[in-house]
Amino acid sequence: MEDNPHLSPSESLQLISEMIHSVKKRYSENGFLYLLWGWVVFFCALAQFTLLHFFHSPYHSLVWLATWLVLIFQVFYLRKKIANSKVRVYSDAIIGYVWISFVVLMCLFTFQLSNLPEASRHVMFIPVLLALYGLPVFLCGVILRFRPLIFGGIACWLLSVLAVLIPYDYQILLIALSMLLAWIGPGYILKEKFEEENAH
Repeated sequence: MEDNPHLSPSESLQLISEMIHSVKKRYSENGFLYLLWGWVVFFCALAQFTLLHFFHSPYHSLVWLATWLVLIFQVFYLRKKIANSKVRVYSDAIIGYVWISFVVLMCLFTFQLSNLPEASRHVMFIPVLLALYGLPVFLCGVILRFRPLIFGGIACWLLSVLAVLIPYDYQILLIALSMLLAWIGPGYILKEKFEEENAH
Protein backbone atom coordinates (compact mmCIF):
# COMPACT_ATOMS: atom_id res chain seq x y z
CA MET A 1 0.00 0.00 0.00
CA GLU A 2 1.43 3.40 -0.99
CA ASP A 3 1.59 6.17 1.60
CA ASN A 4 -1.01 8.87 1.04
CA PRO A 5 0.67 12.28 1.64
CA HIS A 6 -2.76 13.90 2.18
CA LEU A 7 -3.56 11.84 5.29
CA SER A 8 -3.09 13.67 8.56
CA PRO A 9 -1.45 11.82 11.50
CA SER A 10 -4.86 11.35 13.17
CA GLU A 11 -6.37 10.01 9.93
CA SER A 12 -3.44 7.62 9.52
CA LEU A 13 -3.95 6.32 13.05
CA GLN A 14 -7.67 5.90 12.38
CA LEU A 15 -6.94 3.94 9.17
CA ILE A 16 -4.45 1.68 10.98
CA SER A 17 -6.95 1.17 13.83
CA GLU A 18 -9.69 0.12 11.38
CA MET A 19 -7.35 -2.32 9.62
CA ILE A 20 -6.31 -3.90 12.93
CA HIS A 21 -9.97 -4.14 14.00
CA SER A 22 -10.93 -5.92 10.75
CA VAL A 23 -8.05 -8.37 11.15
CA LYS A 24 -9.04 -9.07 14.77
CA LYS A 25 -12.52 -9.97 13.60
CA ARG A 26 -11.09 -12.45 11.12
CA TYR A 27 -9.19 -14.15 13.97
CA SER A 28 -12.52 -14.89 15.63
CA GLU A 29 -14.07 -17.96 14.02
CA ASN A 30 -17.86 -17.99 13.95
CA GLY A 31 -17.94 -21.54 15.32
CA PHE A 32 -20.27 -22.83 12.60
CA LEU A 33 -18.13 -25.72 11.36
CA TYR A 34 -17.26 -26.80 14.91
CA LEU A 35 -20.97 -26.96 15.73
CA LEU A 36 -21.92 -28.62 12.46
CA TRP A 37 -19.32 -31.38 12.74
CA GLY A 38 -19.72 -31.63 16.50
CA TRP A 39 -23.45 -32.31 16.38
CA VAL A 40 -23.27 -34.61 13.36
CA VAL A 41 -20.51 -36.75 14.90
CA PHE A 42 -22.28 -36.65 18.30
CA PHE A 43 -25.52 -38.05 16.88
CA CYS A 44 -23.72 -40.55 14.64
CA ALA A 45 -21.87 -41.89 17.69
CA LEU A 46 -25.09 -42.20 19.69
CA ALA A 47 -26.83 -43.87 16.76
CA GLN A 48 -24.00 -46.36 16.31
CA PHE A 49 -23.94 -47.15 20.04
CA THR A 50 -27.71 -47.72 20.04
CA LEU A 51 -27.62 -49.99 16.97
CA LEU A 52 -24.66 -51.99 18.27
CA HIS A 53 -25.39 -52.20 22.00
CA PHE A 54 -29.17 -52.61 22.01
CA PHE A 55 -29.99 -54.07 18.59
CA HIS A 56 -26.70 -55.87 17.78
CA SER A 57 -27.05 -54.66 14.20
CA PRO A 58 -24.24 -55.68 11.83
CA TYR A 59 -24.80 -52.40 9.97
CA HIS A 60 -24.13 -50.10 12.94
CA SER A 61 -21.15 -48.40 11.30
CA LEU A 62 -23.17 -47.28 8.25
CA VAL A 63 -24.45 -44.27 10.21
CA TRP A 64 -21.07 -42.62 9.54
CA LEU A 65 -21.94 -42.26 5.85
CA ALA A 66 -23.73 -39.08 6.94
CA THR A 67 -20.34 -37.44 7.46
CA TRP A 68 -19.67 -37.60 3.71
CA LEU A 69 -22.68 -35.37 3.10
CA VAL A 70 -21.34 -32.91 5.66
CA LEU A 71 -17.91 -33.01 4.02
CA ILE A 72 -19.42 -32.15 0.62
CA PHE A 73 -21.39 -29.30 2.20
CA GLN A 74 -18.24 -28.03 3.94
CA VAL A 75 -16.35 -27.79 0.64
CA PHE A 76 -19.03 -25.53 -0.85
CA TYR A 77 -19.39 -23.56 2.39
CA LEU A 78 -15.66 -22.82 2.58
CA ARG A 79 -15.48 -21.88 -1.10
CA LYS A 80 -18.27 -19.36 -0.61
CA LYS A 81 -16.71 -18.04 2.60
CA ILE A 82 -13.32 -17.53 0.95
CA ALA A 83 -14.90 -15.88 -2.11
CA ASN A 84 -16.78 -13.42 0.12
CA SER A 85 -13.81 -12.72 2.37
CA LYS A 86 -12.50 -9.17 2.17
CA VAL A 87 -9.58 -9.69 4.56
CA ARG A 88 -7.32 -12.72 4.41
CA VAL A 89 -4.92 -13.20 7.31
CA TYR A 90 -2.08 -15.65 7.77
CA SER A 91 -3.86 -17.54 10.55
CA ASP A 92 -6.63 -18.52 8.11
CA ALA A 93 -4.12 -20.35 5.91
CA ILE A 94 -2.50 -22.05 8.90
CA ILE A 95 -5.85 -23.26 10.23
CA GLY A 96 -6.76 -24.53 6.77
CA TYR A 97 -3.57 -26.58 6.59
CA VAL A 98 -4.15 -27.90 10.12
CA TRP A 99 -7.53 -29.32 9.06
CA ILE A 100 -6.13 -30.68 5.78
CA SER A 101 -3.44 -32.48 7.81
CA PHE A 102 -6.17 -33.87 10.07
CA VAL A 103 -8.14 -35.27 7.13
CA VAL A 104 -4.99 -36.82 5.60
CA LEU A 105 -4.06 -38.45 8.92
CA MET A 106 -7.62 -39.74 9.36
CA CYS A 107 -7.49 -41.41 5.95
CA LEU A 108 -4.02 -42.87 6.58
CA PHE A 109 -4.83 -44.26 10.01
CA THR A 110 -8.19 -45.62 8.87
CA PHE A 111 -6.49 -47.47 6.01
CA GLN A 112 -3.71 -48.80 8.25
CA LEU A 113 -6.03 -49.90 11.05
CA SER A 114 -8.43 -51.54 8.61
CA ASN A 115 -5.63 -53.98 7.68
CA LEU A 116 -5.16 -55.13 11.27
CA PRO A 117 -6.91 -58.25 12.63
CA GLU A 118 -10.49 -57.46 13.68
CA ALA A 119 -9.79 -57.83 17.41
CA SER A 120 -6.85 -55.40 17.30
CA ARG A 121 -8.77 -53.01 15.07
CA HIS A 122 -11.64 -52.79 17.56
CA VAL A 123 -9.27 -52.16 20.44
CA MET A 124 -7.27 -49.40 18.76
CA PHE A 125 -9.54 -47.63 16.26
CA ILE A 126 -11.43 -45.31 18.62
CA PRO A 127 -8.44 -44.44 20.85
CA VAL A 128 -6.51 -43.40 17.72
CA LEU A 129 -9.55 -41.52 16.42
CA LEU A 130 -9.91 -39.57 19.68
CA ALA A 131 -6.20 -38.71 19.67
CA LEU A 132 -6.59 -37.40 16.11
CA TYR A 133 -9.70 -35.39 17.03
CA GLY A 134 -7.66 -33.57 19.66
CA LEU A 135 -4.88 -32.51 17.28
CA PRO A 136 -6.64 -29.89 15.08
CA VAL A 137 -8.75 -28.64 17.98
CA PHE A 138 -5.68 -28.05 20.16
CA LEU A 139 -3.67 -26.40 17.36
CA CYS A 140 -6.56 -24.13 16.34
CA GLY A 141 -6.95 -23.14 19.99
CA VAL A 142 -3.27 -22.17 20.10
CA ILE A 143 -3.45 -20.27 16.79
CA LEU A 144 -6.61 -18.40 17.81
CA ARG A 145 -5.43 -18.02 21.43
CA PHE A 146 -8.74 -19.56 22.49
CA ARG A 147 -8.49 -21.65 25.65
CA PRO A 148 -11.74 -23.68 25.32
CA LEU A 149 -10.34 -25.25 22.12
CA ILE A 150 -6.99 -25.93 23.80
CA PHE A 151 -8.72 -27.64 26.72
CA GLY A 152 -11.00 -29.47 24.29
CA GLY A 153 -8.00 -30.91 22.45
CA ILE A 154 -6.44 -32.04 25.72
CA ALA A 155 -9.77 -33.62 26.73
CA CYS A 156 -9.75 -35.69 23.52
CA TRP A 157 -6.27 -36.97 24.32
CA LEU A 158 -7.29 -37.95 27.85
CA LEU A 159 -10.38 -39.71 26.50
CA SER A 160 -8.19 -41.61 24.02
CA VAL A 161 -6.25 -43.04 26.99
CA LEU A 162 -9.49 -43.94 28.79
CA ALA A 163 -10.86 -45.62 25.65
CA VAL A 164 -8.18 -48.34 25.79
CA LEU A 165 -9.51 -49.43 29.18
CA ILE A 166 -13.17 -49.96 28.28
CA PRO A 167 -15.14 -52.23 25.88
CA TYR A 168 -15.54 -51.17 22.25
CA ASP A 169 -19.25 -50.27 22.35
CA TYR A 170 -18.68 -47.93 25.30
CA GLN A 171 -15.70 -46.42 23.52
CA ILE A 172 -18.24 -45.11 21.00
CA LEU A 173 -19.85 -43.04 23.76
CA LEU A 174 -16.48 -41.37 24.35
CA ILE A 175 -16.66 -40.05 20.78
CA ALA A 176 -19.95 -38.34 21.66
CA LEU A 177 -18.44 -36.97 24.88
CA SER A 178 -15.38 -35.67 23.03
CA MET A 179 -17.65 -33.75 20.67
CA LEU A 180 -19.35 -32.01 23.58
CA LEU A 181 -16.04 -31.06 25.19
CA ALA A 182 -13.92 -30.26 22.15
CA TRP A 183 -16.21 -29.11 19.35
CA ILE A 184 -19.75 -28.30 20.51
CA GLY A 185 -18.95 -26.41 23.73
CA PRO A 186 -16.13 -24.31 22.21
CA GLY A 187 -18.22 -23.89 19.05
CA TYR A 188 -21.03 -22.14 20.95
CA ILE A 189 -18.51 -19.94 22.79
CA LEU A 190 -16.88 -19.00 19.46
CA LYS A 191 -20.30 -18.26 17.96
CA GLU A 192 -21.20 -15.98 20.87
CA LYS A 193 -17.82 -14.23 20.72
CA PHE A 194 -18.10 -13.74 16.94
CA GLU A 195 -21.62 -12.27 17.25
CA GLU A 196 -20.51 -9.90 20.02
CA GLU A 197 -17.55 -8.62 17.96
CA ASN A 198 -19.64 -8.10 14.84
CA ALA A 199 -22.44 -6.36 16.74
CA HIS A 200 -20.19 -3.35 17.43
